[in-house]
Amino acid sequence: MIQSSEIRQHFPALNRRENGIPVAYFDGPGGSQVAQPVIDAIVAYMTNGGANLHGEFATSKETEQCIDRARQAIADLVRAKPTEVAFGQNSTSLMFAVARALSRTWTDADNIVLSEIDHRSNVDSWLTAAQDKNTEVRFIPVDIDTLSLDISELSELIDSNTKIVAVSLASNVIGTITDVAPIVKRAREVGAIVIVDAVHAVPHFAVDFHALDVDILFCSTYKFFGPHVGVAVIKERLFESLNVYKLKPAPSYFPDKLETGTQNHESIASLESLVDFIASFGEGRNRREKIVNAYEVIEKHEKALDQKLRNALAEIPEVTLYQSPFAKTPTVAFRIEKIDPIMFCQQMASQYSIYIASGDFYATTLCDKLGITEKGGFIRAGLAPYNTEEEIDRLISATRTIIEAAQITK
Repeated sequence: MIQSSEIRQHFPALNRRENGIPVAYFDGPGGSQVAQPVIDAIVAYMTNGGANLHGEFATSKETEQCIDRARQAIADLVRAKPTEVAFGQNSTSLMFAVARALSRTWTDADNIVLSEIDHRSNVDSWLTAAQDKNTEVRFIPVDIDTLSLDISELSELIDSNTKIVAVSLASNVIGTITDVAPIVKRAREVGAIVIVDAVHAVPHFAVDFHALDVDILFCSTYKFFGPHVGVAVIKERLFESLNVYKLKPAPSYFPDKLETGTQNHESIASLESLVDFIASFGEGRNRREKIVNAYEVIEKHEKALDQKLRNALAEIPEVTLYQSPFAKTPTVAFRIEKIDPIMFCQQMASQYSIYIASGDFYATTLCDKLGITEKGGFIRAGLAPYNTEEEIDRLISATRTIIEAAQITK
């Protein structure tokens, strides 16, 4: 179990106070707070002198070395090869770039398969590319009773004309963890490319790219204590053949060919420190083993807080929880009867210094199917390793107080 004081000392943002009250951050799914070792690494790179690539001077060569170390660190994080790791502005931008490249060969005789539970980045990037090619778009439906994907019709949805299948490992709004194995199995039977959005998964559990046997995986480091950098992990055989859109003189070899323009070098230079920070909470003979063990420690801490929060909210009659009975991340989605989600979040911030978010969180199809889009969507409390029991108690108490006050005024 993580000791709160042990991990919290590494996050300077946790010292923020509003109205004399320490801020409690429950907005992790939108972006976590940044660890001090990451901040130090960014400052060190910029202080020592940055440069662009392929120069014959020290700062250029040092920048290239930083990028190489960052690739190796992310490769260790998700168990991939460093040559399979590419960086970009964010996952959404990388998805659009990869979609544009993959769709070059699509026709109106082909189809792609997406998911109704996903963030729109893992929908619209592929959907818009398909529309440009008049390629059919199919969806794996979400079961609104279990808030998980209904894969009962996979053999019909994924057929010999399917070019790609894109799904998320974990929902960014309700936390449902998807078992992608049967989806991968069916895709392999017909030769379709499998793409996984792991943006919400990597912050909460150990991800193994090659064990998943997917072709492409996306994540974003700002979701797990780092800077705003997107990551695309692409199997070498696919990466080599990927016909990306790029400038003529830019590198034609992978992974560099996907990294259009000058990258955010100062942020990439911090990724080795970011991964080492996560690994520091685990034990093992090498960095990967430490990472896997660290996630076990993180999961134990987060699950305890998650269960405490879910149990308490379930006892409040006015609260409706949106949760799957299956595996899920510590991401709690709910609504409160007769209280607007935005107003609730405003009161939480202004009166209690609790940062909690509302909306559809770009999972618009899910919101539409649940009939809550026009009602302001969800209230989402996302837990991170730096959250504490005391903060959970504050959130529960504040929720009860806001509900009681609303009932009195009405």
